Amino acid sequence: MIDADGYRPNVGIIIVNKEGKLFWGKRLYQDAWQFPQGGVRENETPQQAVFRELKEEVGLEPSDVRVLGRTKDWLTYDLPKHLIRHYSQPVCIGQKQIWFLLGMLSDDEKINLNTHETPEFEGWSWVDYWVPVQNVVEFKQSVYHQALTELETHLHKFWTKEHVG
Repeated sequence: MIDADGYRPNVGIIIVNKEGKLFWGKRLYQDAWQFPQGGVRENETPQQAVFRELKEEVGLEPSDVRVLGRTKDWLTYDLPKHLIRHYSQPVCIGQKQIWFLLGMLSDDEKINLNTHETPEFEGWSWVDYWVPVQNVVEFKQSVYHQALTELETHLHKFWTKEHVG
């Protein structure tokens, strides 16, 4: 599903543990790391997409996390020209994303990267909050910075009873 401007609706997932570290996934067969993310299907809300992608990519259930916050608006990034598939219609020039900050309630052992027939990640690590901005592929750095900046204000909710439904 590509919108009229050429962007694919997508959700980004930032998982924080009780130590304030973020889940950082190593892409399968690539020397690249990123947050879990995935497309929003037709007739699916962004929050429904988050929980579907969370299960598919990380093996976690909604009960394993708590929604702490989400970006107010769609954040966009453009694909580099060499990654645009000009032969497909409609042409996708990038992604527009709603980002969610999720607090990890379960133990690390619940993380399972092999629950889907086509895994996204082959490894993972907990990293400091700002590490992903400098370590994600360059064309995503700005959107990562925007998402982390906006969602940083919600971190305190993980250690209190306040949360987003």
